[in-house]
Amino acid sequence: MRNLSADTKDALTRDIPSEAHCRDALLSGLALYGSRSVRKGSYFITHRNAVARLFQKLSPRQARESFDKLRMTPGRRIAIPGANRERPRKPVRRCDRVMEARAAFLTCGSLSAGAQGYHLEFAPSDGELAQRLEWILRAVAGRPKKMKRGGRAVLYYKDFEAIVEFFGVIGAHSAVLQLEDIHALKETKNRIHRLVNTEAANLERVANAAAAQRETIEFLSSAHGLRHLSKALREIAELRLNYPDESLAELGRRCNPPISKPTVNSRLTALSRLARRLRGETAAR
Repeated sequence: MRNLSADTKDALTRDIPSEAHCRDALLSGLALYGSRSVRKGSYFITHRNAVARLFQKLSPRQARESFDKLRMTPGRRIAIPGANRERPRKPVRRCDRVMEARAAFLTCGSLSAGAQGYHLEFAPSDGELAQRLEWILRAVAGRPKKMKRGGRAVLYYKDFEAIVEFFGVIGAHSAVLQLEDIHALKETKNRIHRLVNTEAANLERVANAAAAQRETIEFLSSAHGLRHLSKALREIAELRLNYPDESLAELGRRCNPPISKPTVNSRLTALSRLARRLRGETAAR
């Protein structure tokens, strides 16, 4: 099964903004949320080759040459250009905020849509970044929820509509389509389960009712004799004994002439009333 989060990131890296200021905002966001300080300087580090290539494409020429593979891990690191080493001011343009939100997902975000439900989360490297990202997310999509994990702030969405809205805003249209497909499939399965459960419950009720009706008729047969019943009541009593698993509608079609389901129910109710009277007379003796 393909990784929805990884596929979404790879698709987003192929969508390069046409406006220069949007490209700058995307690069700034990648450096902001993907930077790690090491002994030799500040580096952009990622485990996705496609994200590393995007950062390299957006960086100035001199920064593109400092691209190397991390030891012992599948990650890549690229030296952050000097102009992007300081934390930038919050973007003014909405489109630049969208680019920063996209960068945050590419660097510290993850998406899952499994049996436990939908989950989109962001794990920035520190609390100050988490506060900034919360502001960005509220500005372009919905307000995220917050929690602590390992001492770090984590922002997340679990509501399907909020997640779809976020990916629609940042241009991850393939993710929106996949999520809609997953959601439709889950809804279909849930609806089928509900129908099956409802049908099973109905069958159980019908079986219990039929068993109670047979018990009543067997009591009448021994205590009163079916031959003493009226023709209509005797017919429905014999049909219930002969066809214990059939529904009221099916019994009604077997009558001569056929009768409706309410009429069948009315005759069985009359038999039940007679049995109660007989039980009362028997109990009084």
